[in-house]
Amino acid sequence: MRLKYIDGLMGFVIGEVAGIPLVNRTREELLKKPVTKMVGEGTFDTQEGTWGDSTSLMIATIDSINAKNIVDFNDIALKFAAFKNHHQYTADHEVFKLNSTVAKAIDKFEENHDNPILCGSTDDNDNDNGSLMRILPIAYYALDKKLKDFEVLELVKQVSSITHANEISMMGCYIYTRFVMFLLTGKDKYSAYSMTKCVDYTMFNGETRKSYERLLNTDISKLKINEIKSSSYIVDTLEACIWVLLQSENFKEAIIGAINLGGDTSVIGALTGGIAGIIFGYDFIPDDWKDVILRREYLLDIFEEFSENKYE
Repeated sequence: MRLKYIDGLMGFVIGEVAGIPLVNRTREELLKKPVTKMVGEGTFDTQEGTWGDSTSLMIATIDSINAKNIVDFNDIALKFAAFKNHHQYTADHEVFKLNSTVAKAIDKFEENHDNPILCGSTDDNDNDNGSLMRILPIAYYALDKKLKDFEVLELVKQVSSITHANEISMMGCYIYTRFVMFLLTGKDKYSAYSMTKCVDYTMFNGETRKSYERLLNTDISKLKINEIKSSSYIVDTLEACIWVLLQSENFKEAIIGAINLGGDTSVIGALTGGIAGIIFGYDFIPDDWKDVILRREYLLDIFEEFSENKYE
């Protein structure tokens, strides 16, 4: 089980790193000249190996769990604020591409000292992928903690609500969490997808469930690439991630497929990488991809501590 931590969490980082230089590039442009290796500069003029807000918020969450041995919403929010305002948990002491909905929630938390799970936006227009991109550690925590289904649901909803409190965001986070949990228990990707589709989602309202109809009521892998969107809208992001994974035979293929969809390539790359790492394993990630990651030992230390934490 311990190795699966490094597999998924480092896979996530590598997926984001691969996608950052390509953010907002068009699919048409990328399909004409696909990117098949790690590159630097690009959209944010970053050094090769730089990770962004998805990894920063994920490791802030992990650092909080490591320190508290529980999921402490207030401490997580404080660490999010340390990232936004003091550039902690960053690759090179710089914050860039900070999700706007996340930023608003952090500001609200700091200004009003509110309960952090009351700070997330409930607006239908704020259902971007900003809570989905930091939910991966909760799947590990929930599994190790042996939480019951209703406990997993409640935890995911609360963690999402720190920044994103709309049902569509919470349901997307829950779908991703359950898919990851099935993989971590040894299911192959097809079985994990089938089992995820069979999870009870009736606690979400009908309109929310309808948003995920293609993912949960059909076989997303049967869709053509032109039917898959790769925007920052959480439904599009989740569909793109699972669609790519179901098409891919190895880690490199999954990441190349994800980032060449264009659009929000950093988050789609990260979420794809997290799952692909679990499926294919850290040892099967190209060494030249692993070697360029900035502050890699720092990340590995945090992830190793997380893997050893038994939450007693």
